[in-house]
Amino acid sequence: MTAGEEKTEQQIPIEGEDITPKKDGGVLKLVKREGTVDDIPMTGDKVSVHYTGILLDGTKFDSSRDRDDYFTFDLGKGEVIKAWDIAVATMKAGEVCQIICKPEYAYGSAGSPPKIQPNATLVFEIELFEIKAEDLTEDEDGGITRRIRKKGESYSKPNEGASVEVHLEGKYQGTVFDSRDISFIIGEGEEVDIPVGIEKALQEMEKGEEAIILLKPKYGFGEEGKPKFHIPSNANLVYEVVLKNFEKAKESWEMNIDEKLEQSAIVKEKGTAHFKCGKYNQATIQYKKIVSWLEHESGLSEELLQQSNALRLAAHLNLAMCYIKMDENLQAVENCEKALELDANNEKALFRMGEARLALNDYELAKANFQKIVQLYPNKAAKMQIGICQKKIKEQLDREKKIYAKMFPKFTSTDTKEVPKTKSEKDTAVEEENKENLDEGGKGEPMETDTNHKSQELDASA
Repeated sequence: MTAGEEKTEQQIPIEGEDITPKKDGGVLKLVKREGTVDDIPMTGDKVSVHYTGILLDGTKFDSSRDRDDYFTFDLGKGEVIKAWDIAVATMKAGEVCQIICKPEYAYGSAGSPPKIQPNATLVFEIELFEIKAEDLTEDEDGGITRRIRKKGESYSKPNEGASVEVHLEGKYQGTVFDSRDISFIIGEGEEVDIPVGIEKALQEMEKGEEAIILLKPKYGFGEEGKPKFHIPSNANLVYEVVLKNFEKAKESWEMNIDEKLEQSAIVKEKGTAHFKCGKYNQATIQYKKIVSWLEHESGLSEELLQQSNALRLAAHLNLAMCYIKMDENLQAVENCEKALELDANNEKALFRMGEARLALNDYELAKANFQKIVQLYPNKAAKMQIGICQKKIKEQLDREKKIYAKMFPKFTSTDTKEVPKTKSEKDTAVEEENKENLDEGGKGEPMETDTNHKSQELDASA
């Protein structure tokens, strides 16, 4: 027997249906137990299986059951041998099947020594347990999931600002509420009633791809719903989307500094327009472009550096305000920190950081932010916020004393009665801290004007 030849003592019968696209007999499938549901996995789905791998002579070379742990992979992404991507795509949840794989659909001429020799035909028994749609969210919160019905034509994908041509069909509880062919710019989809989740999904799609996109309310029409489509508050949506064509927007590296500054000024105005309409998600998309275009620029002249820093400062301040409005306070704090790197004593950045930290129950840190403002500026709203922070700190200490007293009653005798909140004072402070007026000199930026200080306004150059 020469090197690379298989053993002749064959114990496994060669049988099954040819499931290869080419019908070349490279993968034969034999169903041993039918699946329990009709759903089969699609490209990109995360699937969990148990398997046992054997050679034609009956020798077992691997088994997930021996490890008592499912094997999980993303279907159709080349993470496993070709035979697996082909075979598992034909299975139903609960199904058990046997597949026989020729070398070109397994480990080929290289094999996988020492257990799998070159040019080996392999046999697998596979049981499919779970099918999960691909999660497209940055936080992996399951808010946008995709199932690819038909794979696209290339690896190129639309980017932020790309012009796209799509066919879409939106469904709520099985009823179609939106069906159309439409062209729009990614980042401006809300203007044509396209949810932000669909825009995010399109940036992961290839030309010609057909996909089923499931959206949770946060990435759909949210708490407001969409009366135009008779979509109620907090509705889960299902879209079938075909990306027919697209033209990518210029990437950052494709633009010179003059183009970046010009485009940054344009998208800043777009962001402010979205903010004024309460479209905070859409506003953040525009402000983020400024940061991505300008944050890594270096070697600029003094004049260009001032323009760049002013635009970046405005972007971070406005992002912070948007995130506060969306109750995403950690991101608000992060953007305030970025703003303070550009202007260490920026009044708006300190105030918004204090607001966000107060919402996060970081009372001591919030108090420090407001105290710094008072040291630098005659800011009445910041003084009121210091009072709120002090009350919150005292309430927190009183709660801790009560807990301690219950745990160790004989060691404590302090009065732990909580200080009642003064509603009128709190409401006044909230009203002061959250005023947003449009400033003529600041080109319509979201801001506070409760102190009558120019430092509370965005610079006209921003």
